Amino acid sequence: MSIKISIRNSLNTKTVKNHVFFTNKDFRISEISKLPLSKYSSFINKSLSSSELGNKNFISLDINASQKVILIKIKDNQSPLDIEKIGAEFYVYLRSNLFLKTNFYEQNIRSTFPKNKFFFDQFAQGLQLKSYEFNKYKSKSKEKIYDIEVLNKNKSFQFNKNKKYKSLIEGTNLTKDLVSEPGNILHPDEYANRLLKLRKFGLKVNVYDKKKLKKLGMNALLGVGQGSIRGSYLVILEWKGSKVKKKPLAFVGKGVCFDTGGISLKPAKFMEDMTYDMAGSAVVVGLMKSLALRKAKINAIGVVGLVENMPGGNAQRPGDIVKSYSGKTIEVLNTDAEGRLVLADALTYTEKKYKPEFIIDLATLTGAIIVSLGSEFAGLFSNNDKLSKQLFDAGQKVGERVWRMPLDKNYDKLINSKNADMQNINYVGGAGSTTAAQFLQRFILNKTPWAHLDIAGMAFSKYGGALNSEGATGFGVRLLNQLIEDYYE
Repeated sequence: MSIKISIRNSLNTKTVKNHVFFTNKDFRISEISKLPLSKYSSFINKSLSSSELGNKNFISLDINASQKVILIKIKDNQSPLDIEKIGAEFYVYLRSNLFLKTNFYEQNIRSTFPKNKFFFDQFAQGLQLKSYEFNKYKSKSKEKIYDIEVLNKNKSFQFNKNKKYKSLIEGTNLTKDLVSEPGNILHPDEYANRLLKLRKFGLKVNVYDKKKLKKLGMNALLGVGQGSIRGSYLVILEWKGSKVKKKPLAFVGKGVCFDTGGISLKPAKFMEDMTYDMAGSAVVVGLMKSLALRKAKINAIGVVGLVENMPGGNAQRPGDIVKSYSGKTIEVLNTDAEGRLVLADALTYTEKKYKPEFIIDLATLTGAIIVSLGSEFAGLFSNNDKLSKQLFDAGQKVGERVWRMPLDKNYDKLINSKNADMQNINYVGGAGSTTAAQFLQRFILNKTPWAHLDIAGMAFSKYGGALNSEGATGFGVRLLNQLIEDYYE
């Protein structure tokens, strides 16, 4: 993290280079003169025109040769998401101008936004989300620290008192860290070991290895990983935050730590991107850590299937038939349609063992969803209208948007097999994301409300977005947390 935020009760303003003030007014000389800047009135250059200030969110004005005043414009009644986005923009502004040390003032924050006691938490969350960088393996990298201090003169300023904001940063950054790790480091064995360490946050963690999975009959999941020298695992993370006996909320993630395609080998170009084919599992892990950190008053289950899809002498072949945990048989026509095999066993197991309120699975499942929705929306497929609307509304609030796509029994004929109960791909072509979701739906056996989020276009960004830098985005942690806050907590 390249942002450091601290609170101080005293400050030598003579040593401060960059004084930052919020305003809810337009950048006009007449309005700037009304700000509590009496100490710095000399900086207002009377020759500075309104046109020079322009229609911007930030301006910096010289007090003297060594000091500046930076103004941030945020209008009244902005939503938390709008405030977060301006915080993210401000990080870019700091970085572009190399403002390494800045100072905010508690009195200015409170007087500008008296009705929003969490304003600075929201602004800081945008800063922190946008500032994420993965520099772990850069041997000569010296990370620039952008040091932000808030002068708390009246000792009444509160920051990070609401556990929500800090827990969301930590959960989202864990997701980003996991997605950013290379496949030779974060293989299934290492991933499972890291998840065991989450016990220190109050999560119960159980790891099922190959031997246990074989005994359970999870042959669909095991078939994907059988070409790798690494293990295959199902890891269960449990959070019990409610004393009332309620059905748990269940979240299931695809954790293909590296996907070569197996015997149905992918093209070499861009195969390196397949290190993030475990992003669905990383979202579940980040969410569970966040829930534990903020002591969420719900019961939740996180289930992740961890495998590596490799070619090899023992690899699964096209044409193989496997019997899933559900008892249904699957003809594997393409070993690169592996994520749905991992999820098939994980979904049925989660439903049967935990009988949850709902199940939401997340997976970088199909390239077809990127053709449909690009990198603006995740694909949402569901058997339940209520859950779908809740996910859509939660996504709008936090800027992690989903768009509902169709499921219909007429698609079943595209994945029916002559030799087994079903086949893992649609050979006819078309509706790739829908037929994948239609496949998954067959493993929800007891009509549990279920939603599938295809996040293939959202988990990783080569260009960055409003609240994330380029690379792993952490998409899904904030979305699912908002869903829980709004409807289930």
